[in-house]
Order: sequence, then C-alpha cells, then structure tokens
Amino acid sequence: MRSVFLAALVASLLSVSLSGAAEAPDEAEVLAAMKEAASFYHDHLSVEGGYASSWSKGSFQGRTEHGDSATIISIQPPGTTTIGLSLLRAFRATGEPLFLEQAKEAAASLVQCQLATGGWGSDFDFAPEKQKRYHLRSDLIDGDDERGKRRDYSTLDDNKTQSAMLFLVELVNTPDADVSDDTKEALTFAWEKLLENQAPNGAWPQQFSSQSDLSNAPVIPISLPDSYPREWPKENYVHFYTLNDNNLLNVVQLLLRAYELEGGERFLDSARRCGEFLLLAQHTGEQRGWSQQYNHDMVPVWARKFEPPAVSSVESIGAIDALFELWVTSGEPRFIETIPDALAWLEESQMGDGQWARFYELKTNRPLFCDADTYALTFDDSNLPTHYGFKVSSSLQKKIDRIRKELAKESEGIIKSRTRPHSPEEWEKRARELRGKIHSALSDQTEEGYWLNDDEIDGRLFSTHMNRMADYVEAVGKAKLEEASLRN
Repeated sequence: MRSVFLAALVASLLSVSLSGAAEAPDEAEVLAAMKEAASFYHDHLSVEGGYASSWSKGSFQGRTEHGDSATIISIQPPGTTTIGLSLLRAFRATGEPLFLEQAKEAAASLVQCQLATGGWGSDFDFAPEKQKRYHLRSDLIDGDDERGKRRDYSTLDDNKTQSAMLFLVELVNTPDADVSDDTKEALTFAWEKLLENQAPNGAWPQQFSSQSDLSNAPVIPISLPDSYPREWPKENYVHFYTLNDNNLLNVVQLLLRAYELEGGERFLDSARRCGEFLLLAQHTGEQRGWSQQYNHDMVPVWARKFEPPAVSSVESIGAIDALFELWVTSGEPRFIETIPDALAWLEESQMGDGQWARFYELKTNRPLFCDADTYALTFDDSNLPTHYGFKVSSSLQKKIDRIRKELAKESEGIIKSRTRPHSPEEWEKRARELRGKIHSALSDQTEEGYWLNDDEIDGRLFSTHMNRMADYVEAVGKAKLEEASLRN
C-alpha cells in the first residue's frame, strides 16, 4: 500500500513539474536539434571524421590555434576530441546510432594521425603533401621506423594527447559500441608510450619524442639556487617537467578515469607516482605552492619568454586538484597533507586589488610580471602583455573555498556525492535545472543547425550545447522511466 501511495505522489509531482510547467522544453524537440547539429557539423565541417576548432561562416574553412585549412583538424580542445566526446555523450544519453557512428568516425580520424611516439600534436592536416611532415604510427606498421626530419613529438600541452586518449578510453568502454580493432590498438599503443615516457620521479615532460629518454633522471625534491637568470635564456623547454596548462592534472584525471572504467592497477600506480612527483615539487618554507616547470634537477626554470622561474598561483591550484583527486580515489592521506599549507600561501599572496599574480618571485614572494614592450621581468603591473594572464581574478577565492570545504569530508562521501541521480525526483530536478540553458541552446541554434561565436561557427559551443541537451534528454527520460517503474 505504501509503495502505491509513493508512486502516486511521484506521478503527481512529475505531472506538475514536467508536463504542467510551460517552460519545460519538449524532449523530442531537443533531440531533433541535437541530430540536426550533429548532421550539419559532420556533413559540412568534418575532415576524415575529425573537426577543427572553429570555421569561417562563409567558406567553412577550418581554423585551429596554429593555422587555417580546408583539410585540417584540431586535436587540441575544442576540436576533434571535445566534439567526439560530446557525440559519445549524446549516444549514451539517447541511444541514437547517428551519434555513435559520428563519434567512431572522429576516433578513426585520430587513429589516422596518431604519431609514432603514441600521442598527438596540436592539429593535423590531411592534405597529402602535408601528411608527409609527420612520422606516424601507421608508418611504423608499414616498417618505416626512421623518423628522419619528420615531426613525432607527442604533446601533453593544452590537454592534447590526454583528451585524445580520454575520448578513446570512453569510446572503447561504451557498451555495444562495437569499436574497431584499429581504434583499440591505437589506444593500447598510446598507453604503452605514455607510461613509457613517465620519468622515474613520476612526472612527464611537456612533450616527448623518439629521442626522449628520462630513464636516468634523478628522483630528488625541489631545490632553489642562490640566483636564477633574470633574462629569458631561449632554452628548449619541452623536455622539462611541466605543470603549465594543467598538463599533469589532465594526465592524472585520464589515468584515474581509465582505472575507474577498466580497473587496471597500472593506471592507479602511474597516477600515484605522478602525485609523488607533485609532493617532491612543492616548494618548502613560506611559499608552499608549485612552479610551472622544473628541469631534471628539480630546479624551477624558464619556459617561454613570459614564463619565468617562479611560484605560480594557477599551476598551484592544478597541483592541488590533482593531489585531491588522488586522495579521493586512493584514500591515501599523504596526498592531501600539505594542501592546507598551499591554500594558506595562496590566501596570503592575494594582492591589494583582490586578484592574484600568475607569478610570485622565488624567495621574496613579490608579484612578478613582464613588460609588454621588452618582456623584461618587472614588479610593475602597469604595462602588461595582453595575450597572457599575468593576473588571476578574484574567482580564485571560490576555488580555494571549494577545496577547503571538500577537504573536510571523507573521501567515500565525496565519491557518493558524485554519483548520478537515483530517484525520479532527482532526475526531474536535474532536468528542471537545465531548462534555461536548453532554451538558450535552441534559440541560438541557426536554421542550418550550428552555433555562432561572433561570425565563426564554434566547436566549443557545439560541445557545450550538445552536452547540456544530452543531459536534459537523459534526465527527462530517466524521470519518466523511474516514475513508470514505481507505478508498476
């Protein structure tokens, strides 16, 4: 009798919230918009199944960070990897074969441009004369194992190789996806090379090639020399251990997701080792943060001419997040023991205007900048280059507060809080929270099916709107399904 009453109550609530609310978008309309968008991007913008980051509205010319071409795709988000993940998310939410087939085509494009070192670069141009610039995994398969002058650097910068591998991991572990052997073999090869290029101390360089060898690099903690170069030394920095742009955070997240999906201990072991590097790399004394990059002797060093040896607020947050996620998964308290010290340093380093500097001078903790005209190091923030974030907004305080709040919880409770909704009410609440964003996605979508950022067709907007619409369709469907099961 009690179950009948509960079912009736849930049905009443759903009736009011799902059908009675005039502002609730129709799920069939949302699904149609998703299919229209996927079809347009696939039919008019994709190259060999892959995608650029944006396109010219008039010519559909593909654009990436490093160039424009009618035959180019971007591996760097928000290109092929991001769009592929969104298509896969759409399939999981709706079961529509269209989304899965396009996701598999995106994966096939990554297989084609996988480098001989196992990872990927920023982008890839499928024009025959330009493909010759790269030493690919397919060349190895054909017996061509001499790189010569071709490019083979796999990069972790800007989440390139990590996002490609994450997409393939998610696709391979999608039930009923019927993934090709080529895709599975590409992922296996990527794992082999990524793990092979992890340094003995647990770190990775920004990029690795067939010439990379860190097997004899020492396992030692951070050290600071009495002085460091105040001028950019123009040194090749791609072999340094790099936290910039969340490189190592993205690797840790990839490893932990693979461990969640497949359970392989090698993934968790590798992630732990990366966490051990972060513990070694944390500054001691009063500056308990992290630098952007370290040489193999664990000394903070220059990268680009506007990235000096310093303690970095942004990279410190990324390191904290990586250590926090390792604690959540492993339950090992060693990964979070020094986080409170890092948070205290961050709060003490907030500038008078409520912002943070990206860089703080080693030992003195003075905010450090570059002059826009000469790129000389300076303590003066009145003439900063505009292409780089030398200041961090006051929203950093929200991240600090979030981490403090999460640290007060048990790791098991955090894992439980991240689970998907279970009841009709929870699913309906999720759908209701998305209504405004779904209306925006529908109203901003053009008749042809794409979204514009100024006068460009935007890959990031595709992923943002597709993910939200997939979430909405799934939430509405789950709420109805759960409600029907309660009635029965």
